[in-house]
Amino acid sequence: MPSEPSSVTVTKDAAGRYFASFVVLVADESLPELDTEVGIDLGLTTFAVLSDGKVIESPKFLRRAERKLRKAQQDLSKKQKGSRNRAKARVRLAKAHARVADTRRDWAHKHSTAIIGDNQAVYVEDLCVQGLARTRLAKSVHDTGWGMFIRMLAEKAARHGRTFAKVDRFLSVQPVVFGMWPDRR
Repeated sequence: MPSEPSSVTVTKDAAGRYFASFVVLVADESLPELDTEVGIDLGLTTFAVLSDGKVIESPKFLRRAERKLRKAQQDLSKKQKGSRNRAKARVRLAKAHARVADTRRDWAHKHSTAIIGDNQAVYVEDLCVQGLARTRLAKSVHDTGWGMFIRMLAEKAARHGRTFAKVDRFLSVQPVVFGMWPDRR
């Protein structure tokens, strides 16, 4: 570890997995300066289109796992409440959901790291994700993981000395300092 941990927290999730979280002090590492900038247009058919022409396809993790999730949910609903078989079915369902979440998170980490590493400045459109999630596109919006991806971009840009800004729907640029989001008016 880079330094002595100040605290350790062990947690168990619904799928029965244990995680240990260490709190360690780590210095930010600035990446070498580049003279490239990129704008990112998020979408549903393709996950993102970058201003340099690169297209990131949407992997649709939830849609691919829908059949397994449906089967696990049906198995759970058929079990008698309070039984051991129901507890085992609940864990199987939680593991199926955790698998989808883990693959989506891993995919977002890989792509956000690549974008931050290749560009000095990153500009992302500011979508109203909560508003879109209330429409008939809710399942598709949830499956994309835009919010998690944008948060990862902001965190990694702050950690590596890159510029990250959100461009709102009315084309005004708002620089984002990690942890201090601009007011929504």
